[in-house]
This record gives sequence, structure tokens and C-alpha cells, in this order.
Amino acid sequence: MHKTYFNWSSGKDSSLALYYILQQKEYNISKLLTTVNKDYGRVSMHGLREELLDEQAVSIGIPIKKIKLPARVSMETYNEAMKNATASLQSDGYTHTVFGDIFLEDLRAYREQQLESAGLQTVFPLWKRDTTELLKEFIDLGFKAITVCVNAKFLDDTFCGRVIDHDFLKELPSNVDPCGENGEFHTFVFDGPIFKKPIDFTIGEKVKRNYEPSDNDDDNCFTDEDKKNWDTSFWYCDLIPV
Repeated sequence: MHKTYFNWSSGKDSSLALYYILQQKEYNISKLLTTVNKDYGRVSMHGLREELLDEQAVSIGIPIKKIKLPARVSMETYNEAMKNATASLQSDGYTHTVFGDIFLEDLRAYREQQLESAGLQTVFPLWKRDTTELLKEFIDLGFKAITVCVNAKFLDDTFCGRVIDHDFLKELPSNVDPCGENGEFHTFVFDGPIFKKPIDFTIGEKVKRNYEPSDNDDDNCFTDEDKKNWDTSFWYCDLIPV
């Protein structure tokens, strides 16, 4: 079996990809890897409290390694942090790494370029699957998830803090991917076949946060038109550990 670590986001695509890969005897998944905003103690992009991330790892039964990043991080800093983390994992004998990506070609190419040059083989269990069928399968397998972040450009606040079910799928606007693969929404999975027990939480405050491109070098490579189309407004639902 290949010694393998899993890139864990805390959300539904990660959960379903992990479910599939655990059924394959070719890979020994012995580590989860997650990026965490060190300034706020929350999972990057999802806004999920770090305590709930820890509870997921315990319930799944796989230890987690966290990459701590500042709230405002340049691509250079991000790449350096990932390079150091993957070098450490490779030195521990890891040869393969798994992602829950579905169809974003440029993202897959970026991951493959970064990791295969470091001697790590990438695996994509959900690649090119139909996203409507994936979400239906996720629900039918008994996974439970709640939206913790939605892009206000695509969805209003009524979709934030909502449990993923068949009604949720039916009510999504036609321009939103059923799995949110374009970043339309992010989720927290709190129960399902990969968990030994459900994760307990209460629903806290729902807030809208607006972001502007910073003036660092990375952002200066974008044109004014790029910045006009930047996704800058998101609804977040805070989940509080019980």
C-alpha cells in the first residue's frame, strides 16, 4: 500500500473523496492535511473553528497536520508553506496525496506541477464525476453537512447555515454548481459513514464579510477589470462547538 496523506478541507467533497479512497486497498491514508488561518484559528476559506476541525479528525480516526497561514497571505508565502509541509511529509515516507477536486483543470494542473516535482503522486477520486449525481450520492450515503460560507455574488444569506439535502439541491440557482466547485459555497460535514460519531455544535451568528484585493505584489499582477470581477463578499455562519 502507498503511504498517503489526504488534503482535508472539512467539507463535503473532501468527505466523499475520503470515503471512496478508504475503500481502495492501494492507499494507506494515515494523515489529514489542512490549511488554517492562524490569526483567527479557523479553517481557510470555510471560516470553521479549529476546534471543530480537530473533532472531525478524532471522529474519523486519522491524525491531522495543520499548515498555519496568516489572514493576508501572498501566493509566494502560500507556496513556501506548502513546499515545507510536503517536504516534511515526504521525509516521513509519504509517496501519494489525495484531493477532492472535481473538474477545475487549472487547479489540478497546479497541484500536479507543485507536488509531482516534489516526488509526490496526486490522486483525484472524484475527477470528472457529474456534480449533481455526486451531491445526491453524498446525501444518500448518509453524510450530513451544513453550509458555513457562501459567495454573495451567487447566493443570498438564506443558503448560509443550511443543511445540505435534496431540497437544497433543487433550490440552487441554475448558475451555481451543485457541489459549489467554483467556490459558490463551502460546507462543514458533521456526520456520515467515515465518522465514528457525529460532531456536536450549535449555530451561531451569521455575518457578511467584504474583502478587497490588497496592494501586495501578487495582487498587482491583476488588471483593473480582474479586480472588478473579484469575489469579495461572503456570508459566513459561525458554528460553535458543544
